[in-house]
Amino acid sequence: MDYSLYPRHDVLCIDMRSFYASVEAMKLGLDPMKVMLAVVGDPNRSGSIVLAASPALKSKYGISNVSRFYELPKDPDIVIAPAHMADYLKVSTEITKLLNRYTPKEAIHVYSVDEVWVTLNGLEKLYGGSWQIAEKITQDIFDSFGITCSIGIGDNKFLAKVVMDLHAKQLGIAECRYEDVEKKLWPAPVEKIWGIGSRMKRNLNRMGIVNLGQIANFNLKYLKKHFGVMGEQLYWHAWGIDLSPVFGDFTKTKQKGFGHGISLLRDYSEEDISVCILDLCEEVCRRARSFNKVGKTIHLGISYSKETRGGFSRSQSIHLPTNVTKDIYQICMHLFQKFYDGESKIRHVYVTLDNLFDKEKIQLDLFEDRAKKNDVGYVMDAIRSKYGSTSILRASSYTDAGITIDRSKKIGGHYK
Repeated sequence: MDYSLYPRHDVLCIDMRSFYASVEAMKLGLDPMKVMLAVVGDPNRSGSIVLAASPALKSKYGISNVSRFYELPKDPDIVIAPAHMADYLKVSTEITKLLNRYTPKEAIHVYSVDEVWVTLNGLEKLYGGSWQIAEKITQDIFDSFGITCSIGIGDNKFLAKVVMDLHAKQLGIAECRYEDVEKKLWPAPVEKIWGIGSRMKRNLNRMGIVNLGQIANFNLKYLKKHFGVMGEQLYWHAWGIDLSPVFGDFTKTKQKGFGHGISLLRDYSEEDISVCILDLCEEVCRRARSFNKVGKTIHLGISYSKETRGGFSRSQSIHLPTNVTKDIYQICMHLFQKFYDGESKIRHVYVTLDNLFDKEKIQLDLFEDRAKKNDVGYVMDAIRSKYGSTSILRASSYTDAGITIDRSKKIGGHYK
């Protein structure tokens, strides 16, 4: 591979180790690297998920982020901390501000609450080489927040991310340039590579591909035939090539739709579910109105409880795009009544509005007073924006089947 044809940057991929657990440990005055601590979504529910485990807990008991609360060993040395999502977001924001001391905002790409890419091009005279900067950042984060991090260094985002996953999590800092790909990345099993999930792994294994090097040396034509555009991306990534931008406003993405879903804490019956659907429609339409968008396609998804399993996912398009809650709700209830089996208990619901248009470009139906419907929605949004998300609610939201009040106490599905 002639790498002279491809751009070279100095990119860091920074991952905060056991981030949620580390934040909780620091709040309690404990050493994040020594304490056995588990962050649990809701300690009052035995089936609640373990969102994060400290390195010591992972090492001793093999606890992972897919474990359940009831699976934790009965060890008195294990500290149980309920999740506080607002705290994690606040610390994440402060870490981003710290990184902004080294590089401009357009060179920082926040990937998740605990992971970020930073491009260092042109900073050598200020701070030294990329390895030196990585060491400075590691120390700064530890001194400021008591949190350790792993940093991958590469010529592009892909190389920085993968070398961080494969090597930096053991070494602290690891580097992979184009010339290092064959030695450092090719031996890795395909499932260890960022972007390759369990389904892709199975498909690759059926083709006799078990590591990244085999992808690199596989016929590109056949990869494209089997996987389309994804096959081509797999091939170039296997050679360490990634042309995604390393500078820019990474927060601006085109909104394709608005959706909200919920995993219910109990089985919902047919009588209960209409309230839940209405609350979800209200939230979906509120978000659409905030972007001044309307949509033509409404999607309803229902999953049944474990006893019966199954469910359905159906959509319907309408002639005149809308962001009016009642319009969306009526379509959702029509889909529910048409496809619900009539007896199964329900544990998961989601509503989506897509096929979007700008509100100003849509002509109102002259035979229906839609302007008043729209005005009511925008007035309710303004009240909530000023006085809080629960300052004005539909009466049904206060019933046992309502979900809005409980959701208002959470971020990302977990309590603030």
